[in-house]
Formats: sequence, structure tokens, C-alpha cells
Amino acid sequence: SASPGRMPSAVGYQPTLGTEMGSPQERITSTKEGSITSIQAVYVPADDLTDPAPATTSAHLDATTVPPRGLAAKGIYPAVDPSDSTSTMLQPWIVGEEHYETAQGVKQTLQRYKEPQDIIAIPGLDELSEEDRLTVARARKIERFSSQPFFVAEVSTGSPGKYVSLIETIRGFQMILPGELDNLPEQAFYLVGNIDEA
Repeated sequence: SASPGRMPSAVGYQPTLGTEMGSPQERITSTKEGSITSIQAVYVPADDLTDPAPATTSAHLDATTVPPRGLAAKGIYPAVDPSDSTSTMLQPWIVGEEHYETAQGVKQTLQRYKEPQDIIAIPGLDELSEEDRLTVARARKIERFSSQPFFVAEVSTGSPGKYVSLIETIRGFQMILPGELDNLPEQAFYLVGNIDEA
């Protein structure tokens, strides 16, 4: 910070960043008189979620939705990264054990997919172990299955919008995660409704 009388600290932010951001954030709450719901757009410098500003902000939020450029570049919409997105509601006693376990499996698979990206980008998949290749293949299917044909985009895409229930969505991921659909190409999962359309 270049503010007079304040010394910069981590990455140029003032040392009081946490306190200054926490003060208004903690006032956003529910009371007997009413509640305030806050939806915040947070700029993430260089897409680095560990930067002090977004990290400090997200500590006060009940849920975060991270739209990475990479997914949008692949044409996957909605471009939301489940491995970086969070919700305090994603607890087994709130959403149920089955939903929770499936969501955790999806997040873990996508996280393991991110780790060998440098190897995949330069030498290619052949340099990965058999287990890593399976993880990459399943993660790519998960990414594509997460795409959604929107009703509002029918005119632009020419594809009809589709509604998929939560139960069907969970069932689809439960089939992809253990490898029941390893025989299908990743493109079969792109912009489908429920898993039976793959």
C-alpha cells in the first residue's frame, strides 16, 4: 500500500488487510430484524487464489464459485471449477452422505488431474503412469459431464436446453468415478443431459 504512514507487507498489501476486510464482512449477517445477503465479485490477480486479497475475502464467504479461464477456453459452460469452488453447506449432515462422498470424489479427481499438467502439456500422456492416465481420462470426462446445455442459449447453440435432477447428476458422477464408463470417449460426455445420453 502506498498510503501514508502504512508499511506494505505481503505482495504490497497493507498489514491491516485482514482487519479492514473483516470489519464490513462480519456485519453481513442474519438477525431477528432481517438479513443481508451479499454476492461479491472478487478480482483474483493472475488467477492466484492464494493472493492475500482473494484469500482474505474468501475466508468470510459461505460459498465461492471459481470460473477459470481454462474451462471457458475449452468451451465448457458453465465454466466453474469444482475443485477450487467451495461451500460451507457441502457437509454430509446437510446434503447427505451420498452427495457429499460423490462431490469429494469429483474434487479429488480434478485436483489430481491438475498436478501433472506440465507433463501432459510438453511430453504428453505417454509419460504418465497407467494410474495417472486413468485419472486424467476420468477427470476430463468429469469436466465435460459438468458442461450444461442452457435453455437460454438454445437460439445461439442450436442445442435444446436440458434439465438434470440432482439425483441423476450424482448418479452420473458415481458411474464416472470408479471407471464404469472408461470405454466411452470424453467427447461423449460434452453437453449431455443425464449420463444415459453419453
